[in-house]
Amino acid sequence: MSSFAATIVAMDTPLKGKVALVAGATRGTGRAVAVELGAAGATVYCTGRTTRERRSEMDRPETIEETAGLVDRAGGEGIAVQVDHLVPEEVKALVEQVDRERGRLDVLVNDVWGGDRFTAWHTPVWEHPLDDGLRLLRLAVDTHLITSRFALPLLIRSPGGLLVEVTDGTWEYNAGHYRLSCFYDLAKIAVNRLGFSQAHELRPYGCTAVSLTPGWLRSEAMLEAYGVTEENWRDATAQQPHFVISESPAFTGRAVVALAADPERERWSGRSLSSGRLAREYGFTDVDGTRPDAWRYIVEVQEAGRPADDTGYR
Repeated sequence: MSSFAATIVAMDTPLKGKVALVAGATRGTGRAVAVELGAAGATVYCTGRTTRERRSEMDRPETIEETAGLVDRAGGEGIAVQVDHLVPEEVKALVEQVDRERGRLDVLVNDVWGGDRFTAWHTPVWEHPLDDGLRLLRLAVDTHLITSRFALPLLIRSPGGLLVEVTDGTWEYNAGHYRLSCFYDLAKIAVNRLGFSQAHELRPYGCTAVSLTPGWLRSEAMLEAYGVTEENWRDATAQQPHFVISESPAFTGRAVVALAADPERERWSGRSLSSGRLAREYGFTDVDGTRPDAWRYIVEVQEAGRPADDTGYR
């Protein structure tokens, strides 16, 4: 670990005074990123479609107001704004609000997803319901492009801004593996490419863009599917032994904080990163004090047909 990385770990609020927008902060990775940014001292605009009054098509109970409250309790300032990131007018109004209230944007995290319910796994493209597949792509790709279109002019006003495109899988993994559905496969490699292409466009303004993937995520939905909680998640390994390599959403949140706090973050610009890769670089840990390296594990253990064992991968 470099001396700078050690400094980041030791700092309590390295992002005090910074303003972040987490698009898709209702649950999962987005919620955790928002909370960790708040814990680092940032003001965080938390957007999504589900509020206390109205649920999105995901039909889950988590709300953006809850996320903003968690940001507050972590030590930052959380601001919940209901936004459908497929509607340009709503995104434009959101960015105008950020500009009006704060006059700056330092970190943009494009985490909008919501496509799982539209994915027909292990189904060839000619049998996949077309409307569902196209809806998946709109949620996964169009939302990110629309948000960047309106938010990046505010981000580039000052050098040093950071754009994080959240996806599933590194560029290297996605380029060499079929992701169980043509539509899902395309969505995730597309977001990897967005990190690369936007880095090219942001570089003249002294800003950085990356794509970032968590590993096997212990999201609210995943824990619910296995009938466990964050406290007893290891019980799920009785059903799926390789769940032993899973990580909490906070791990990716801490990766975003480490990037945002690094004055030399431009060295990563255009690259495809993982939470495990950045943990090795910056020295942060997951909530249990470990550093799970899921993508290496998936290739070297799970796909190699070896027995589930996270020894050497945490």
